[in-house]
Order: sequence, then C-alpha cells, then structure tokens
Amino acid sequence: MHEGLYEELALNRKRVKAMGGEKAVAKQHKDGKLTARERIEYFFDPGTFTEIGMYLKHRANHFGLEGKDIPAEGVVCGYGKVNGRMVMVGAEDFTSMAGTFGEYHGKKFAAAIDMAKDMGIPFVGMNDSGGARLQEGIDTLQAYAWLFKAQDLASGIIPQIATLMGPCMGGQAYHPVMQDFVFQCRNTGFMGIAGPPFVKTQLGIDIDLPTLSGWQAHAVKSGCTHVVVEDDKDCMDKVKELLAFFPQNNREKPERIACDDDPLKLVPELDEVMPENRNMPYDMHKVIYSIVDNGYFFEIHENFAKNVIVGFGRFNGRATGIVASQPNWMGGVINCDAADKVARFVRFCDLFNIPLVNIHDTPAFMIGPDEDWRGILRHGAKMLYAYIEATVPKVTIIMGKSFAGAYLGMCCKDTGADIVFSWPQATVTIVGAETAASVIFAKEIKNSENPKETAAQKIKEYKDLYQNPYSAASRGYIDDVIMPNETRRNICLSLDMLENKTVARPYRKYSNINL
Repeated sequence: MHEGLYEELALNRKRVKAMGGEKAVAKQHKDGKLTARERIEYFFDPGTFTEIGMYLKHRANHFGLEGKDIPAEGVVCGYGKVNGRMVMVGAEDFTSMAGTFGEYHGKKFAAAIDMAKDMGIPFVGMNDSGGARLQEGIDTLQAYAWLFKAQDLASGIIPQIATLMGPCMGGQAYHPVMQDFVFQCRNTGFMGIAGPPFVKTQLGIDIDLPTLSGWQAHAVKSGCTHVVVEDDKDCMDKVKELLAFFPQNNREKPERIACDDDPLKLVPELDEVMPENRNMPYDMHKVIYSIVDNGYFFEIHENFAKNVIVGFGRFNGRATGIVASQPNWMGGVINCDAADKVARFVRFCDLFNIPLVNIHDTPAFMIGPDEDWRGILRHGAKMLYAYIEATVPKVTIIMGKSFAGAYLGMCCKDTGADIVFSWPQATVTIVGAETAASVIFAKEIKNSENPKETAAQKIKEYKDLYQNPYSAASRGYIDDVIMPNETRRNICLSLDMLENKTVARPYRKYSNINL
C-alpha cells in the first residue's frame, strides 16, 4: 500500500549514509581515519544510536553550491548510549565536502549541544573538517556564533568533550578549546587559528602543519590539548574511560562503583617513597598509583606543565579529582602554566560535583623576571579563586615542602580544604629556615664574632620552631599528622564523612577571577 513511500525513504537513507561516496571514503581510510559514521558505530553501544537532522540541507546558491548535495550537511548528529548512559554526539564528515562548516552545518551542531544541555546529557564532538565554507560568506560566520553560544551556555551544565581526529582550523578551532577536554590523535589531529599557507602569506613564516598545529604544539606547548591518543579507536576508548568519571550533568553526582580494593588498607611502601635528602627528586605518580583504587589513574594534561599532575582516580569507588605537585619536574614549583592547569581542573571538578584530593610537596610559586613578567601573580591567583570557590569535598595531604604562597595555593585549611593531613616529613612554614634567618637575624649574624656559627644556630632555632608540621597542627591548620602508609585510609574515610557536605554562599553572578 505504501511501498513507494517506503522505497523513497530507503533510497534517501542510503544516499545520505553513503556520505561523500566510495572514493572519498577510501581516501579517508588511506589517511588513517575512520569515517564519521564508522566512528559513531564504534563509539555507541550497539543498536542505541538515533540520528537527528539527517536530511538537513544548505540553502546556498553561489560559487558552485547551487544544487550541490552535501549529505547530512557534513556533520552527523544524534544520541545513544555509551556504556549504558545517554550521550549526544556531533561527528564531522570529512568525506562530504571536507566536512566544511557552513550555515546549516553550524546550526545542526549548535542544536545538538542545546538538546544535550536541555536533556542533561554529555556532549562529544568529533572534529574532522576542512574549515569554514567560504562560499556561504556571512552565513558561515554567523553559524560560528550559534555554536560558540550553545557551547558557552551548556558549559558547567553538561560535560563537553572534543576529539581532534582530523583537521580543525580557523575560527572553528575555538570550538574544541571551549569544551571541557580536548583529545588529539597523534598523527591525524590538527588544530590552529590559521594553517601554514595563511601564516606564510600574512607573516612570511614557513612552517608545516604538524609543527604548527599538531599534538606537540598543543599538548606540550599551548596546553589546549588534554589527552594525546594514537588513533580514532584509541581516542574513543579513552573518551569512554573519562566519561565514566563524570555525572550526566551538574545536578547529579558521579556514579559510585563497587570497589574490591580495601579502602582501609595501609600502604607500607609510602613510608620509604620520599628521599632522605629532601632536595632529591622523586616521582609523585608512585604515590598516586599506590593510593587510588586498584592503581587506576586517568591523567589529564600529562605533557603540559609537568611540574603538577592532575587527573581522575577513585577512592572506595568514588570518582575523585586529584591534584598533585611533581617533585620530579622543576622540583614541583608552581609556574604560570601549572597554575592555569590546576585552576581549570579544580573548577571543572567543582562544577560537576567531583570531590578533590590535593597532594603536595612544592617549594613555592616560581620567582624571577620571566615568571613575574608573564604574570605569575595573576595566574597564581586563579588557583586561589578556584579552590576557595569550590564547594565540593576537598582533602589535602601535605607530604613535604609547603612554603609561602604554595601552601596557600595548593589548598590549605582556609583556602578551601575541609580536612588537612600531613606526613611527619612535611615542612610547613612561610619560608625556609635559611631565608628566614638571613632576614630576621641579619644584623645579629653580621655583628657576631663567628657569623657562620651564629647563622647555623639561628637556622636551627627557626627550623625547630616552625619548619615541621606540628607548629601548624598546634594552631588547627593541620588536622592530623599521619604515617605515610595511612594516606589511602584517611582519604577514604574523610570522603565518606564529607559525602553530604553543603555550602551556602551569598548571591553573586560570578567572581571576577584573574583570567
């Protein structure tokens, strides 16, 4: 009875799902990439994906676009389940006019983000596009505004993840960096405000695409990329891992999973992890792996600002954000990039009800003209804003050095921590004894019969009085001095106690953070 209509539907579906055709698909595979539809099929639980906007068409009729068919407008959007939980996706199709971003491509992408926000489900963008569709002029430009507005209004309501599986250049490159986390394929993902030809024309600089816009440019130097992956499948596998730490939206807590790793166990190897010579470096990863459930830690920004470590682990099944100084890199000092890295991570965790564990052994914020002129005061203030404003449970472990601004910036009792523990090795004070003695007792040392001996005596006096955890503990700034082996146990019990923490704050739009 309706055979004709059904045949027409089948043909239309077949046409759209063929994307750019066999040759374009073959080239995509040759370039080491899956197609948009293959990515979606791999990413979602089998049989759960529902596409929306399949038949959307551009309305341009200039410069060769009149009557031109661009299947699905170069972007496949829809929703489905990932490990049993609903997720929205926008996957650009490079086989269809190079996945170029035009008016209806942007309208479709923005509508998908709006729907994800309204339904309270995470959004994942799969970026693979030749850039702006210049043939559509101002309509393309305005579509960027729709997309950026949709992303901004969804920020802090739903988690947003961007994946760079192909090029993402020009104004479109703002799209991924405005999302919460960016994954970049090592050999095929590129992101930049302008490509090499434009840079050559405008600035006279010869540079190739991998150097300008590849993973080292953004995962190591700029900090725009959070996770580097090997290929499309590795990318989607890791996105699934990360999503498992998040709630669906800001009105929920992350799902707590069953834990078969004793939350009360002692970790004896921690008693020996810190070198006796306090100036010797050691790897903080060893500490993190030994205290999280089953040694599983998902690191963020692994290649950027390596003097601080951020990422996600679990304590007794509870998803937790971890911030830790890294003595193995620049002595764990906090510079501008490290401060930015911590502040953004802390704010994300706070937005999505993820508790924070802060572990530090850091001498200070970086001093000197380079960091001062880069704005270490402005960048360091971001950490203070982030920790003080965060209302999620916060537990701090002071392992070793905790001097001056670093003590404050790494979440002490009155910059946000609910519970503070220290190891016996901790040195918690305003400055090191040598520095303090050289200032306080400068005249006395200079005028003494034996300046060296006097200096040593004064340094010892200052060390004995302040350069230990007990002075801070006597004021209530440290809740307990614990054995290193008790660290996991104390974190797990503290997070249990803080489970239903509530905070009331006066109304304001938002703080005027030092951006």
